[in-house]
Amino acid sequence: MNKVERINTMMRYINNRAHFTISEIMQEFNISRSTAIRDIREIEAMGMPLVAEVGRDGGYSVLTNSVLPTVRFTDNEIKALFIAFMATRNQQLPYLKSRQSLAEKLLGLTSENQQDDLVLLNEILLFEGTNPHNPDLLDLSDLPDPILENLIQMLLFTRSLFITVKEEQRTTTYSIYLLHLHHEKGNWLIEGFDVKEEELRIFPVSHLVDIKADQGNKMSGREILGKLRRRDKVNNLVLELGPKAIAQFKKYHPLKVSLSYTNPYQTTAILKTLIDVNNSEEVTEIANWILFLGGDLTVRELPKEVLEVLNDRLMMYRP
Repeated sequence: MNKVERINTMMRYINNRAHFTISEIMQEFNISRSTAIRDIREIEAMGMPLVAEVGRDGGYSVLTNSVLPTVRFTDNEIKALFIAFMATRNQQLPYLKSRQSLAEKLLGLTSENQQDDLVLLNEILLFEGTNPHNPDLLDLSDLPDPILENLIQMLLFTRSLFITVKEEQRTTTYSIYLLHLHHEKGNWLIEGFDVKEEELRIFPVSHLVDIKADQGNKMSGREILGKLRRRDKVNNLVLELGPKAIAQFKKYHPLKVSLSYTNPYQTTAILKTLIDVNNSEEVTEIANWILFLGGDLTVRELPKEVLEVLNDRLMMYRP
């Protein structure tokens, strides 16, 4: 049990008792005395009114009529939570090994009428990855790659990592500062700043062989973002994408960069990168890919070498 889970469970434990002692907390949660005292101080800081009782058999008690407020959800909020939870089935998300237990607890917050509505919604609504003939049967395993949870646990302490990645017939270790961990087309991807090469890289989590904290990296997140901003100044390909172009990007893109969405609904985005204009194969590939994206984009910056290839392609289609 991690610290956040322990604190939440301890608050419920305390709230259900008129009196408790440090020893009881130590025994119940299998923690040391110093950890128990520290946790109780954090709970007090969050607003739970505890009264310390001095003496050999002293302990703590909760002030009468000053307990944790009951969490109440509206009918629509309950439906929204339940539907969102059901929609994540088969998405290989972390921390969902106890999905059945979580669903039961969520249902336990509702009235009988609400439970009937939720059961009906569960029968009616089918999401991607759900077998329509048997909604309880998942097309794929619902559990993520075990290394994903290890990665997230490490990221709670540091974003400076040594990652060992399987690449074709060999493995390579990189020192990276992780910027984002994102889910795309059923795959988890790491977007990180390569500290040695000072460039952005993207790695599939499924290709990770090992993860370690990089204690030697002294660069702060602010320094790395500063380097990225300076690097942005030399980008020679800048595209603004609309919803149709974004959909095409998700189908295929040859670039090791991700989109930067420019609105909360992720219907517009901007792409910035540096194209090696001396590599004719890369120039041709980028030109063909821009045509593949379609007309739902605005070109803000484009190397003349790519533009020349685009003009040649367009000339082929003119009568």
